[in-house]
Amino acid sequence: MKTKLTKLFMEFFESEKASGVILILCTLISIMIANSYFGKGYLDFWHTKIGFETSGIALKYSIEHWINDGLMAIFFLLIGLEIERELYIGELSDLKNATLPIFAAVGGMATPALLHFLFNQGTETQAGVGIPMATDIAFALGVLAILGGRVPISLKIFLTAFAIIDDLGAIAIIAIFYVGDFSLLYFVLSLGILAGLFILNRLGVHWLPFYLIPGIAMWYFMLQSGIHATIAGVLLAFVIPFGNGDEKSPSYKLQHFLHKPVAFFIMPIFALANTGIALTGSWVQGLVSTNGLGIFVGLVVGKPLGIALFSLLAIKSGLSQLPNDVSWKQIIGAGFLGGIGFTMSIFIALLAFGNPEIVQSSKISILISSLVAGTFGFLILSREKAASIDAT
Repeated sequence: MKTKLTKLFMEFFESEKASGVILILCTLISIMIANSYFGKGYLDFWHTKIGFETSGIALKYSIEHWINDGLMAIFFLLIGLEIERELYIGELSDLKNATLPIFAAVGGMATPALLHFLFNQGTETQAGVGIPMATDIAFALGVLAILGGRVPISLKIFLTAFAIIDDLGAIAIIAIFYVGDFSLLYFVLSLGILAGLFILNRLGVHWLPFYLIPGIAMWYFMLQSGIHATIAGVLLAFVIPFGNGDEKSPSYKLQHFLHKPVAFFIMPIFALANTGIALTGSWVQGLVSTNGLGIFVGLVVGKPLGIALFSLLAIKSGLSQLPNDVSWKQIIGAGFLGGIGFTMSIFIALLAFGNPEIVQSSKISILISSLVAGTFGFLILSREKAASIDAT
């Protein structure tokens, strides 16, 4: 049966794959500038503090902080809206269809985390266990974009679905394990606003400003609570009315509006601010450290291994079935694309470590691991399709 794709999914796919290409360019530009004559000034710029402080409100942070805690909350809002869409009317709305990417995502999170833990158990870098767990949707879809029509639609949906579930898992990990100085008061205030927005939803209020303006206050209280402020973006997504998911739905309108700003502004800015990596003489040592090896093995080995094995488990148990136009080699190829960590992996590394040197070496490991995993995935998928063409 031919796979049906909603207009919003295609829009999401198109924007994400285009964003992947731009992210690659921004990453290369950022690394080049950081290692040039202008490197110090470039890195210092991102640490320039802007904002204001009053007797009751303190909002003065570095530009990098505003990006990672502020703009990225909008990114997480978009991810939350996409998760909501998938749960209501997308691939995850049908249990039979959802089981395969769910199993793949669980394997793709658990196996890399276990491998990183085995390398770093009892060390100061044990907190980085969450780094290799997530998949960067933009980069992964960017690779599929290069392959174009040579990759079946079913595989694109499978990859998108398990990557979204990966992100949901990463969000849960951030909320539970990467909490700063916790403030119960601010956390309760944030949840109070969430409860109020939920009531508005149940009352049938559809005007977006009634959700977005209190959502800003919820973000501020979440920021002050010690739980990462980006979580507010995900929570806000789930109280915005979805309805039947058509073009009149507030959820649809907001998701449609956010696609291009996130893909072509927020994600590139995040890449520029967080991949300015100065390659000093000791950067190779970070790659062969327990943390560096844990990240590399987790993303390059753990991701495809976990995705393939758990997918096999789902199919052999009868809980799911392999799409007719997808082969096992293509599942393995998609598994390697799942090893492209980048955005979420860097995000978790920033939360996991307070030592700038460890953060820096983690970023380098993430970039190299993602490059290797993405290259393997591209080669497997291109060769598998070519083989099937030759066979016909």
